[in-house]
Amino acid sequence: MSGSGPRRVLLATTNRHKAREIAAILRPYGIEVDVPGSLPAVAEDGETFAANARKKAVSAARASGRAALADDSGLVVPALYGEPGVHSARYAGPNAADADNVEKLLKVLASRSLVDPPAAFVCHATLASPDGSVLAEAEGRVEGVVRGPSSGSHGFGYDPVFHWFGDVTRKDGVRFAELSPDEKDAVSHRGHAFRVIARALAELPPDVFEPRPRNR
Repeated sequence: MSGSGPRRVLLATTNRHKAREIAAILRPYGIEVDVPGSLPAVAEDGETFAANARKKAVSAARASGRAALADDSGLVVPALYGEPGVHSARYAGPNAADADNVEKLLKVLASRSLVDPPAAFVCHATLASPDGSVLAEAEGRVEGVVRGPSSGSHGFGYDPVFHWFGDVTRKDGVRFAELSPDEKDAVSHRGHAFRVIARALAELPPDVFEPRPRNR
């Protein structure tokens, strides 16, 4: 990467767990993130993860006068016609906690006699410039099943019930919440998406990362 120091971008999230993951994924590429204390409200009413990620990144970039990163991510269960999907963070209601969302998901699956239904974690990441243009996008996806009850002490969201079979050292699979943060970042949907974004960031000119006057 060109330049003498790390490139800094604004990270448009208020989720501290997500911010930690993204910062850790980008740091080896010489990219540091700044998490604002507050952000303009954005209605996450898009029908896709991509639409919501773009809205959040563009809003934050325009408001701050800085290049901004955002993502939208969630769990997709084909047997539930894609639910929770873009509503993953508020599946059990607008102010639902992670445990509430997980509980609702397991109850819905049980009511339909679904055992270990296939599922995928999906993350769409977007980098926007202060003029509102999209500079880079990437989407990551990892396949597994939903398996209750909850297990594991790491991660957040649906990690305690997302059972992944991709670790060859654990032939029976493992919950994402049973992986250490570094293990999860190496294989997760967010890891896949933001490593692509990191490579795109490395190709952008340095002036993209310089603050500009805010639009008024």
